[in-house]
Amino acid sequence: MSLLIGGGTASGLYTDTLIEVAAIVSAAAVFTQTSGQRSSQSALWLLILAAALAVLQIVPLPVTIFNGLRPELLLGDPWIGESRFRFISVGVGRTVECLVYLLACAAFFLAVLRLRAEQVSALLPFFFMGVICNGLAGAIQYSLSDDIAIIGLLPFTINAGLFANVNHFSALLFVSIPFAVYYGLFRGHLLSGSFGLIALLLLLLAAGSRAGVLIGLAITVLSVIFLSARSRASGFGILLIFIALSIYTIGAWTKIDAEVVDPAFGRGEFARTTIEGIKENWPTGVGFGNFQKAYQIYEREGMIFSNYVNHAHNDYLEIAFEGGILAISLMIGYFVLLLMTLVRARRDSLQKAAFLSVSFLLIHSLVDYPLRTEALAMTFAYMNAIIFHKGFAERFTRKREVIEIDHDGDKLFVPVEMSRRSPVKAASL
Repeated sequence: MSLLIGGGTASGLYTDTLIEVAAIVSAAAVFTQTSGQRSSQSALWLLILAAALAVLQIVPLPVTIFNGLRPELLLGDPWIGESRFRFISVGVGRTVECLVYLLACAAFFLAVLRLRAEQVSALLPFFFMGVICNGLAGAIQYSLSDDIAIIGLLPFTINAGLFANVNHFSALLFVSIPFAVYYGLFRGHLLSGSFGLIALLLLLLAAGSRAGVLIGLAITVLSVIFLSARSRASGFGILLIFIALSIYTIGAWTKIDAEVVDPAFGRGEFARTTIEGIKENWPTGVGFGNFQKAYQIYEREGMIFSNYVNHAHNDYLEIAFEGGILAISLMIGYFVLLLMTLVRARRDSLQKAAFLSVSFLLIHSLVDYPLRTEALAMTFAYMNAIIFHKGFAERFTRKREVIEIDHDGDKLFVPVEMSRRSPVKAASL
């Protein structure tokens, strides 16, 4: 559902509200069921702290607390006409909207953690169906014209696939690449997996997102190298994939024009202005969802045009601007937790694919705001649930404790210690 109607970036979209309600209701249905699956306590506490920070921004606080902490223009709205109490957020409504957004993604993430490992893997076809629908929509658009917009179907203008932003459409395509490689190499569907991979790469070229093209190329190479180490695919198949990658590299090189990567009025200027805002608001931030409102105060006169800046095009700077030092601490905590989970736990191929997708989505967030769309936020939550899910490690341990033997044509699983005896004796036991 999120991949079909969650591609908008504007605030107040009814489609986003539908997705959030569906996510919370679905999560509630999962939580009502008994589950022996353990959840990651560290991830749970991180989410609790993130929600608590958003709640703190909409709690009225004595105005004396803000003395010297932020500029006069950003003191925040008074509480019910009382000048003695102010909110941290300069726009309470937007912060409440962001809080609901966070809670919906967190509920979906925690619900997936409660599922068995087999059920988590069974959600992957739904992800593929969403990607295929977006890919078909994008292919139809690019076959008709280089610039086609669909107006009226959804509460936002569709410009690429089912997304309002071509860069976010590209982000969905390249985060799908590790899963396409996983499907081809580890599920025994090399032909269909290769076809899907080629289709994704061609759509990335057609979309024309410079960051998407570069990240798509990098994530493809890394996926093949990273995931094929224990694959049964033949060396000839891997060679064909690398030949296809070489051809794609040539096409990507001709698509990218270095002279227009960052013009004078672009991401560099956005970052400089946002950093100025962070310096003056680092203790508290300006409130989640209020970047657009607060950014205008720090714009240079020569950078004010009819078009306005709606996002910093760097999610980390934007979160730091909106949430202050506490938000920065939570981001650092997440990165540390992600690396610790990768190092400590033994990963199967699906978890490796999810880790690659999450990593490159985080990299893309350095130059854009992909997680501000419900489609990619829910995808991000699902991939993180795969990474932090303890069931995959437990399943890996069980596989190491048993061995498969063939007895009169039947497949039997026996403990490793027992398998050291003769196969016949082990089978009879």
